[in-house]
Amino acid sequence: MTKTELRELIAQGENSSIEFKSDRIDNRELAKEVVALANLRGGRLLLGVENDSGVSGLARRDALEAEGTKGSGRRTYRKLEEWIVQACRDKIRPELIPHFEVIPDVEPGRDVAVVRVERGWTVHHLWHNQHRTYYIRVGSINREASPEELARLFQQRGAYRLELQPVSGTSVVHLDWCRLVDYFVRIRGQDLPADRSSTALPEDREQEWHDTEVLAWQPLLVNTELLSEDAPHPTTVAGLMLFGRNPNRFLPHAKVDAAAYFGTEKDYDAQERCTMRGPIAPLLAADGSLLEPGLVEQAMAFIRRNIDTVRLEDGVRRRERWDYPPDALRETIVNAIVHRDYSLSGTDIEISIYADRLEVISPGRLPNGITPERMRVGCRSARNELLKDVMRDYGYLEHMGMGVPRKIVRGMKEHNDTEPDLVEEGERFTVRLWKERPA
Repeated sequence: MTKTELRELIAQGENSSIEFKSDRIDNRELAKEVVALANLRGGRLLLGVENDSGVSGLARRDALEAEGTKGSGRRTYRKLEEWIVQACRDKIRPELIPHFEVIPDVEPGRDVAVVRVERGWTVHHLWHNQHRTYYIRVGSINREASPEELARLFQQRGAYRLELQPVSGTSVVHLDWCRLVDYFVRIRGQDLPADRSSTALPEDREQEWHDTEVLAWQPLLVNTELLSEDAPHPTTVAGLMLFGRNPNRFLPHAKVDAAAYFGTEKDYDAQERCTMRGPIAPLLAADGSLLEPGLVEQAMAFIRRNIDTVRLEDGVRRRERWDYPPDALRETIVNAIVHRDYSLSGTDIEISIYADRLEVISPGRLPNGITPERMRVGCRSARNELLKDVMRDYGYLEHMGMGVPRKIVRGMKEHNDTEPDLVEEGERFTVRLWKERPA
């Protein structure tokens, strides 16, 4: 880093990736700052810069070693570097080794140490007095992570799968027997685990489970992670969301809110508002016809009701053309449902239709180092692996994982020569499709 670059950083002030500190801090405070930066996206800790952006310089005489001839003015900070590295090894679990450099004479006679911290591949914590504390960075402030924030952090690093957590108060009887039969028999081609006179779906949709069926189905559902291994085998989050009779009773945030507006901004006066609830998986008949929609079908039906279609002459026949290509719409909706962060319980998936665009907002940051740019070229990473696998079984997702570049990016380009917006902002990810190319 050059002196000019460092001065520009200091002039910008502290933010989510830049922290100013006097070098008189102790090793615990240093480790806390490093942990918070690593648990977000990495950043730089500037030692010798005060909170008001004033450059106080490096003042730790015990960390300074003179080098060179007398009067040369050259200063090295080997002991300071060793102290920083040792603090990060002793006070941080798993340990971190940051990059260290000193920029001399940022102000006359005042040097500044730059401690660069990379984004942690796992979640790090401060280890002090035989106690661990997880810190996160919120803006320019470091604070201890709440249980919910910590769960999301582990989930983002791929070390925790919320979808496999048991849902308290549930059991196999809270799963829809008809949807399970359809999935295992028709989709996966497996035999039923319990004898029945027929694999045909019963006419009575309030089909009750019998005790013998519960015992027979449990091993299959535990092994496919739709039920938890923990006795008495409650459903997992994914199991209830995919095949639950009434998943929103236990997971009220597992729904989709939709609104269609007359203009280009949100307004109380909407052409339609709708909240979609129920299991993700649809229920299909033996001939493939839809008996009961899942969340994807409900969302597509809402969109179709509220976007314009035109009839075009295609040779000797007429065909219908939507404002947006159906494949791009379906891919956007499926990705929002499959990849959203379900640990964020205070917010829902949102579909907003405006006069000039359609937006789908999915709660949560992108998982495991994925960025919008990487998504455009087909980089893959799933937060909810089981949801992804089951939806792929149903044919909603491509096995190559190329849905974004093929169906959304290329699909919109071929449809109306527009570029979709893929935007990560705070704790949400937005896909924005444009109705037509700007003039």
